[in-house]
Amino acid sequence: MYYGFDIGGTKMALGVYDADRVLQWETRVATPHSHYSAFLQAIVDLVVQVDARFGCQGSVGIGIPGMPEIDDGKLYATNLPAVSGQPLRADLSRLLQREVRIDNDANCFTLSEAWDEEFRSYPVVMGLILGTGVGGGIIVNGRPVTGRNFITGEFGHTRLPVDALEILGHDLPLLPCGCGQKGCIENYLSGRGFAWLWQHVYGTELDAQQIIARYRAGDKQALGHVDRFIELLAACLGNLFTAIDPHLVVIGGGLSNFSEMYALLTARLSKYLLPLARAPRIEPARYGDAGGMRGAAFLHLAE
Repeated sequence: MYYGFDIGGTKMALGVYDADRVLQWETRVATPHSHYSAFLQAIVDLVVQVDARFGCQGSVGIGIPGMPEIDDGKLYATNLPAVSGQPLRADLSRLLQREVRIDNDANCFTLSEAWDEEFRSYPVVMGLILGTGVGGGIIVNGRPVTGRNFITGEFGHTRLPVDALEILGHDLPLLPCGCGQKGCIENYLSGRGFAWLWQHVYGTELDAQQIIARYRAGDKQALGHVDRFIELLAACLGNLFTAIDPHLVVIGGGLSNFSEMYALLTARLSKYLLPLARAPRIEPARYGDAGGMRGAAFLHLAE
Protein backbone atom coordinates (compact mmCIF):
# COMPACT_ATOMS: atom_id res chain seq x y z
CA MET A 1 0.00 0.00 0.00
CA TYR A 2 1.07 3.56 -0.67
CA TYR A 3 0.43 6.26 1.96
CA GLY A 4 0.47 9.87 0.79
CA PHE A 5 0.45 12.91 3.10
CA ASP A 6 -0.43 16.36 1.75
CA ILE A 7 0.65 18.74 4.52
CA GLY A 8 -0.37 22.37 4.58
CA GLY A 9 -0.43 25.17 7.09
CA THR A 10 -3.86 24.24 8.46
CA LYS A 11 -4.45 20.57 7.71
CA MET A 12 -2.71 17.37 6.76
CA ALA A 13 -4.52 14.99 4.44
CA LEU A 14 -3.65 11.30 4.22
CA GLY A 15 -4.66 9.06 1.33
CA VAL A 16 -4.04 5.31 1.11
CA TYR A 17 -3.67 3.78 -2.37
CA ASP A 18 -3.39 0.18 -3.50
CA ALA A 19 -1.04 -1.31 -6.07
CA ASP A 20 -3.40 -0.20 -8.87
CA ARG A 21 -3.19 3.43 -7.61
CA VAL A 22 -6.81 3.36 -6.45
CA LEU A 23 -7.72 5.31 -3.31
CA GLN A 24 -8.76 2.97 -0.50
CA TRP A 25 -9.09 5.31 2.47
CA GLU A 26 -8.45 8.94 3.41
CA THR A 27 -8.61 11.26 6.39
CA ARG A 28 -7.73 14.81 7.40
CA VAL A 29 -6.47 16.22 10.68
CA ALA A 30 -5.32 19.65 11.82
CA THR A 31 -1.62 20.37 11.29
CA PRO A 32 0.11 20.66 14.71
CA HIS A 33 1.92 23.95 15.20
CA SER A 34 2.89 23.88 18.86
CA HIS A 35 5.93 21.59 18.89
CA TYR A 36 7.96 19.54 16.44
CA SER A 37 7.39 16.46 18.59
CA ALA A 38 3.62 16.92 18.25
CA PHE A 39 3.96 17.13 14.47
CA LEU A 40 6.00 13.93 14.33
CA GLN A 41 3.58 12.13 16.64
CA ALA A 42 0.57 13.11 14.50
CA ILE A 43 2.12 11.46 11.44
CA VAL A 44 3.32 8.41 13.37
CA ASP A 45 -0.14 7.89 14.89
CA LEU A 46 -1.82 8.03 11.47
CA VAL A 47 0.68 5.62 9.92
CA VAL A 48 0.29 3.15 12.80
CA GLN A 49 -3.49 3.39 12.43
CA VAL A 50 -3.34 2.69 8.70
CA ASP A 51 -0.83 -0.14 9.08
CA ALA A 52 -3.26 -1.84 11.46
CA ARG A 53 -6.25 -1.13 9.25
CA PHE A 54 -4.67 -2.74 6.17
CA GLY A 55 -2.44 -5.29 7.88
CA CYS A 56 0.80 -4.15 6.27
CA GLN A 57 3.61 -1.63 6.46
CA GLY A 58 2.85 0.72 3.61
CA SER A 59 5.32 3.12 2.03
CA VAL A 60 5.14 6.72 3.21
CA GLY A 61 5.41 9.80 0.99
CA ILE A 62 4.92 13.39 2.09
CA GLY A 63 4.28 16.57 0.14
CA ILE A 64 5.08 19.87 1.82
CA PRO A 65 4.99 23.55 0.76
CA GLY A 66 8.69 24.27 0.88
CA MET A 67 12.16 22.81 0.36
CA PRO A 68 12.13 19.22 1.64
CA GLU A 69 15.83 18.92 2.40
CA ILE A 70 18.61 21.47 2.18
CA ASP A 71 22.31 20.68 2.47
CA ASP A 72 22.27 19.95 6.20
CA GLY A 73 19.36 17.53 5.87
CA LYS A 74 16.80 19.91 7.31
CA LEU A 75 13.47 20.97 5.87
CA TYR A 76 12.60 24.59 5.06
CA ALA A 77 8.92 25.60 5.04
CA THR A 78 7.84 29.05 6.21
CA ASN A 79 4.20 28.13 6.92
CA LEU A 80 5.19 25.08 9.00
CA PRO A 81 7.11 26.84 11.77
CA ALA A 82 7.20 23.83 14.11
CA VAL A 83 8.86 21.76 11.37
CA SER A 84 11.03 24.22 9.46
CA GLY A 85 14.69 23.74 10.31
CA GLN A 86 14.20 20.14 11.44
CA PRO A 87 15.49 16.88 9.85
CA LEU A 88 11.96 15.67 9.12
CA ARG A 89 12.75 12.92 6.62
CA ALA A 90 15.45 11.34 8.78
CA ASP A 91 13.38 11.54 11.95
CA LEU A 92 10.26 10.01 10.39
CA SER A 93 12.26 7.27 8.67
CA ARG A 94 13.73 6.34 12.06
CA LEU A 95 10.44 6.50 13.95
CA LEU A 96 8.48 4.56 11.31
CA GLN A 97 11.32 2.12 10.55
CA ARG A 98 10.94 2.53 6.81
CA GLU A 99 12.16 4.93 4.14
CA VAL A 100 10.08 8.12 4.09
CA ARG A 101 10.21 10.22 0.94
CA ILE A 102 9.43 13.94 0.93
CA ASP A 103 8.99 16.37 -1.95
CA ASN A 104 7.42 19.78 -2.42
CA ASP A 105 3.71 19.97 -3.04
CA ALA A 106 4.02 21.23 -6.63
CA ASN A 107 6.12 18.20 -7.59
CA CYS A 108 3.53 15.97 -5.92
CA PHE A 109 0.76 17.67 -7.91
CA THR A 110 2.65 17.02 -11.14
CA LEU A 111 3.58 13.44 -10.21
CA SER A 112 -0.09 12.65 -9.54
CA GLU A 113 -1.00 13.81 -13.04
CA ALA A 114 1.95 12.02 -14.67
CA TRP A 115 0.73 8.71 -13.20
CA ASP A 116 -2.75 9.12 -14.65
CA GLU A 117 -3.50 6.08 -16.79
CA GLU A 118 -3.70 8.11 -20.01
CA PHE A 119 -0.80 10.44 -19.23
CA ARG A 120 1.67 7.67 -18.30
CA SER A 121 2.72 7.39 -21.95
CA TYR A 122 4.38 10.83 -21.85
CA PRO A 123 8.08 10.72 -20.83
CA VAL A 124 8.37 14.40 -19.82
CA VAL A 125 5.44 15.95 -17.98
CA MET A 126 5.43 19.55 -16.84
CA GLY A 127 2.97 20.72 -14.19
CA LEU A 128 2.00 24.38 -14.16
CA ILE A 129 -0.01 25.87 -11.30
CA LEU A 130 -1.71 29.19 -12.07
CA GLY A 131 -3.17 30.08 -8.70
CA THR A 132 -2.29 32.67 -6.07
CA GLY A 133 1.21 32.38 -7.48
CA VAL A 134 2.80 30.40 -10.30
CA GLY A 135 4.53 27.10 -9.57
CA GLY A 136 4.88 23.63 -10.93
CA GLY A 137 7.10 20.64 -11.37
CA ILE A 138 8.82 18.40 -13.90
CA ILE A 139 8.43 14.62 -14.05
CA VAL A 140 10.71 12.49 -16.23
CA ASN A 141 9.81 8.83 -16.72
CA GLY A 142 7.59 8.84 -13.66
CA ARG A 143 10.05 10.49 -11.27
CA PRO A 144 10.25 14.11 -10.07
CA VAL A 145 13.22 16.22 -11.08
CA THR A 146 14.11 18.00 -7.85
CA GLY A 147 17.33 19.78 -8.83
CA ARG A 148 20.21 21.03 -6.70
CA ASN A 149 18.02 23.06 -4.30
CA PHE A 150 14.59 21.41 -4.65
CA ILE A 151 13.42 24.43 -6.66
CA THR A 152 12.97 22.79 -10.07
CA GLY A 153 9.57 23.93 -11.26
CA GLU A 154 9.57 27.31 -9.51
CA PHE A 155 8.54 28.81 -12.83
CA GLY A 156 6.92 31.81 -11.17
CA HIS A 157 10.33 33.19 -10.25
CA THR A 158 11.69 33.32 -13.76
CA ARG A 159 11.62 36.85 -15.17
CA LEU A 160 9.45 38.38 -17.84
CA PRO A 161 10.89 37.87 -21.34
CA VAL A 162 11.61 40.83 -23.64
CA ASP A 163 8.44 39.89 -25.56
CA ALA A 164 6.43 41.14 -22.55
CA LEU A 165 7.47 44.71 -23.35
CA GLU A 166 6.11 44.37 -26.87
CA ILE A 167 2.85 42.87 -25.58
CA LEU A 168 2.22 45.13 -22.57
CA GLY A 169 4.27 48.22 -23.41
CA HIS A 170 7.79 49.38 -22.65
CA ASP A 171 6.54 51.30 -19.61
CA LEU A 172 5.41 48.04 -17.97
CA PRO A 173 6.03 48.21 -14.18
CA LEU A 174 8.43 45.54 -12.93
CA LEU A 175 6.51 44.50 -9.86
CA PRO A 176 8.46 43.54 -6.71
CA CYS A 177 8.16 39.88 -5.74
CA GLY A 178 8.24 38.18 -2.36
CA CYS A 179 11.45 36.44 -3.40
CA GLY A 180 13.24 39.80 -3.39
CA GLN A 181 13.47 40.24 -7.17
CA LYS A 182 11.42 42.32 -9.60
CA GLY A 183 9.59 41.26 -12.75
CA CYS A 184 8.91 37.64 -11.73
CA ILE A 185 6.26 36.18 -13.99
CA GLU A 186 4.00 35.02 -11.16
CA ASN A 187 2.99 38.64 -10.54
CA TYR A 188 1.56 38.75 -14.06
CA LEU A 189 0.40 35.18 -14.86
CA SER A 190 -1.16 34.11 -11.55
CA GLY A 191 -4.83 34.62 -10.73
CA ARG A 192 -3.96 37.87 -8.96
CA GLY A 193 -1.72 38.82 -11.91
CA PHE A 194 -4.67 38.29 -14.24
CA ALA A 195 -6.63 40.78 -12.10
CA TRP A 196 -3.66 43.16 -11.78
CA LEU A 197 -3.31 43.35 -15.55
CA TRP A 198 -6.97 44.34 -15.87
CA GLN A 199 -6.51 47.14 -13.34
CA HIS A 200 -3.26 48.25 -14.99
CA VAL A 201 -4.91 48.62 -18.39
CA TYR A 202 -8.47 49.68 -17.52
CA GLY A 203 -8.06 51.33 -14.12
CA THR A 204 -10.84 49.42 -12.35
CA GLU A 205 -10.71 46.52 -9.91
CA LEU A 206 -12.23 43.16 -10.86
CA ASP A 207 -11.23 39.67 -9.76
CA ALA A 208 -10.45 36.85 -12.19
CA GLN A 209 -13.94 35.33 -11.93
CA GLN A 210 -15.62 38.63 -12.77
CA ILE A 211 -13.33 39.22 -15.75
CA ILE A 212 -13.96 35.72 -17.11
CA ALA A 213 -17.72 36.19 -16.72
CA ARG A 214 -17.49 39.39 -18.75
CA TYR A 215 -15.37 37.60 -21.35
CA ARG A 216 -18.01 34.91 -21.74
CA ALA A 217 -20.66 37.59 -22.10
CA GLY A 218 -18.74 39.12 -25.01
CA ASP A 219 -17.57 42.29 -23.21
CA LYS A 220 -15.16 44.13 -25.51
CA GLN A 221 -12.68 45.07 -22.77
CA ALA A 222 -12.67 41.53 -21.38
CA LEU A 223 -12.06 40.10 -24.84
CA GLY A 224 -9.08 42.43 -25.24
CA HIS A 225 -7.82 41.58 -21.77
CA VAL A 226 -7.88 37.82 -22.36
CA ASP A 227 -6.19 38.27 -25.74
CA ARG A 228 -3.42 40.25 -24.05
CA PHE A 229 -3.04 37.79 -21.17
CA ILE A 230 -2.91 34.71 -23.42
CA GLU A 231 -0.26 36.38 -25.57
CA LEU A 232 1.83 37.07 -22.47
CA LEU A 233 1.31 33.53 -21.18
CA ALA A 234 2.38 32.08 -24.54
CA ALA A 235 5.52 34.23 -24.59
CA CYS A 236 6.53 33.20 -21.08
CA LEU A 237 5.78 29.53 -21.66
CA GLY A 238 7.64 29.59 -24.97
CA ASN A 239 10.87 30.18 -23.06
CA LEU A 240 10.11 27.38 -20.60
CA PHE A 241 9.10 24.94 -23.33
CA THR A 242 12.31 25.66 -25.24
CA ALA A 243 14.34 24.79 -22.15
CA ILE A 244 12.28 21.80 -20.95
CA ASP A 245 10.63 20.50 -24.17
CA PRO A 246 7.79 18.67 -22.37
CA HIS A 247 5.51 16.17 -24.08
CA LEU A 248 2.58 17.11 -21.83
CA VAL A 249 1.72 20.18 -19.75
CA VAL A 250 -0.93 19.86 -17.05
CA ILE A 251 -2.35 23.08 -15.60
CA GLY A 252 -3.77 23.44 -12.09
CA GLY A 253 -4.77 26.32 -9.86
CA GLY A 254 -7.74 28.64 -10.12
CA LEU A 255 -7.09 29.78 -13.70
CA SER A 256 -7.08 26.16 -14.90
CA ASN A 257 -10.89 26.37 -14.75
CA PHE A 258 -10.88 28.97 -17.53
CA SER A 259 -11.63 26.32 -20.15
CA GLU A 260 -11.36 28.64 -23.15
CA MET A 261 -7.71 29.25 -22.30
CA TYR A 262 -6.40 25.93 -23.62
CA ALA A 263 -7.29 26.31 -27.29
CA LEU A 264 -6.33 30.00 -27.26
CA LEU A 265 -2.94 29.22 -25.74
CA THR A 266 -2.12 26.36 -28.08
CA ALA A 267 -2.89 28.57 -31.08
CA ARG A 268 -0.44 31.25 -29.88
CA LEU A 269 2.55 29.14 -28.88
CA SER A 270 4.20 28.42 -32.21
CA LYS A 271 5.54 31.96 -32.68
CA TYR A 272 7.49 31.66 -29.42
CA LEU A 273 9.04 28.24 -30.15
CA LEU A 274 11.90 27.18 -32.36
CA PRO A 275 10.80 26.84 -36.01
CA LEU A 276 10.72 23.02 -36.02
CA ALA A 277 9.39 22.63 -32.47
CA ARG A 278 5.92 21.29 -31.82
CA ALA A 279 3.87 22.54 -28.90
CA PRO A 280 3.19 20.01 -26.13
CA ARG A 281 -0.25 18.70 -25.33
CA ILE A 282 -1.84 21.02 -22.76
CA GLU A 283 -4.54 19.72 -20.42
CA PRO A 284 -6.32 20.80 -17.21
CA ALA A 285 -5.38 18.86 -14.08
CA ARG A 286 -7.60 15.86 -13.42
CA TYR A 287 -7.25 15.26 -9.69
CA GLY A 288 -7.97 18.63 -8.07
CA ASP A 289 -7.41 18.83 -4.32
CA ALA A 290 -6.57 15.11 -4.17
CA GLY A 291 -3.49 15.58 -6.34
CA GLY A 292 -1.17 16.48 -3.46
CA MET A 293 -1.70 13.37 -1.37
CA ARG A 294 -1.98 11.18 -4.46
CA GLY A 295 1.35 12.42 -5.79
CA ALA A 296 2.99 12.08 -2.38
CA ALA A 297 1.92 8.45 -2.23
CA PHE A 298 3.41 7.84 -5.67
CA LEU A 299 6.87 9.09 -4.67
CA HIS A 300 7.57 5.38 -4.09
CA LEU A 301 6.25 4.13 -7.43
CA ALA A 302 9.35 4.68 -9.56
CA GLU A 303 12.47 3.17 -8.01
